[in-house]
Amino acid sequence: MKILVLNCGSSSIKYQLIEMIGETVIASGGVDRIGCGEGVLKLSKSIGNKIERNATVIDHEQGVDLILKLLLDPKDGVISSVNEIGAVGHRVVHGAETFSETVIIDSSVIAKLIEVSELAPLHNPANIAGIKAIQKVMPNVPQCGTFDTAFHQTMPPESYLYGIPYKFYEKYKIRRYGFHGSSHKYVSSTAANALNKDINTLKIITCHLGNGASLAAIKNGKVVDTTMGLTPLEGLVMGTRAGDFDLGALFYLMKKEKWTIDDADRVMNKESGMLGISGISSDMRDLYEALCNGNKRAKLAFDIYIQKVKKYVGAYAAEMNGLDVLIFTGGIGENQSYIRQNVCSGLEFMGVEFDNEINANAKCKLISLSKPTSKVTVMIVPTNEELIIARETLEKIKSI
Repeated sequence: MKILVLNCGSSSIKYQLIEMIGETVIASGGVDRIGCGEGVLKLSKSIGNKIERNATVIDHEQGVDLILKLLLDPKDGVISSVNEIGAVGHRVVHGAETFSETVIIDSSVIAKLIEVSELAPLHNPANIAGIKAIQKVMPNVPQCGTFDTAFHQTMPPESYLYGIPYKFYEKYKIRRYGFHGSSHKYVSSTAANALNKDINTLKIITCHLGNGASLAAIKNGKVVDTTMGLTPLEGLVMGTRAGDFDLGALFYLMKKEKWTIDDADRVMNKESGMLGISGISSDMRDLYEALCNGNKRAKLAFDIYIQKVKKYVGAYAAEMNGLDVLIFTGGIGENQSYIRQNVCSGLEFMGVEFDNEINANAKCKLISLSKPTSKVTVMIVPTNEELIIARETLEKIKSI
C-alpha cells in the first residue's frame, strides 16, 4: 500500500509518498509560498530525479491538487492513478488533551481540531485546510491525523501543570503539551532497536535541534517531561524564539516599548533567539561561519544555545534518576558537530565519554558518538517524522 503523508504549514505543504512494503519513499517534495505569490512546486524521486516548477498557489486546496497532478504526470510522475494511494496521513501540530494517539479523521475530529486551533493559530488551521483539500480531491480515501503533542501525553501532572491558579487549567486547559512528538518517538525507538535493547528499560533524552528545538525525557518508553509548553515558544533558545523568559521582563518591555500583545508575540517568536542575540541570522550555518571569523555576538549566541541544552540534559537526567542514552536529531543535531561536542563537554560526571574524533566526521547518519566504555551512549539518530505518521496511519486504517 502507498500512503501519502502531508505536512501543511501556514504557507507551504511538504509531502512524502511511501510504499509501506519495505517502507520506501517513492517521492517527496512540496510547494511553498501558498497565498504569497509565485512559489516552487518540487518533486524528488527515489531514483534520484528532481523536478521543480514555478507555481502561483492561491490556497492549500490548489496546492494539494498541484502535488497530485505532479505525482500523476505521465512524464515526471511516479503513479498512474490516485487509486494507488491507499490513505493519507497528516501531521497535525496541536491535539490538546483531546488526542493522545493517531486518529481516523471524520467530521467530529475536524470539529474538535477547530476547537483547539486557538492553541496553535499558525499551524492547526493549515493542517485542517490540508485535510479538507484531500476530502475534495480524494473524497473516498481514508485520512488519519498524527499529533505533535500526542507522544507527550504520558507526562505526569507535576511535569505538565504550571504554577498558576488551577482554575485556568480547568477552564482553558493551560498546561505544557510539548511538540515534535513524532520525532521524539521515532528516534527513541530507533535508538533502542539499534542498541538491541528494550525501550521499556531505558532512560533516554532526545534532543530535537532544528530552527525549532525541544528536548524530551523518556523513561521506560514514556515521556515524563519536555521543554516546549502550551505553545512551541517555551524551552530552549531557538532560531527566532526566545525560549524560557521571565514574564516580569516581558511586562516591563511591553510598558517601556509600548508594545501591543501582537508586538510582544512577534518579538518573542520571530525576532528573538539566535537571530536576536547575534544580530546576524537564525541559521546555524551562517552563525558558525561568523563564529569562526571571530564574531563575538555569534559566539555568545552559540554559548547561550549550548548552555540551555546542557542545562535541560542535566535536569532531565536528575528527574529520571539516571541516563542511558542521549540522542541528537533534527537539522542542527544531525549536522552540527560543534553543538554536539560542546553540549557533551562537562557531562563526564554523568558517565558520558564522548569521542570527539568520531563526532567531527559524523553527519546525518545513525552512529554512536561515545566511547565503548561510556556509561551513557551518545548517538545521532536522523529523524523521520513522515515514516512514523505513515506507520501509524497504516495501523489505524487496518482497523476500519
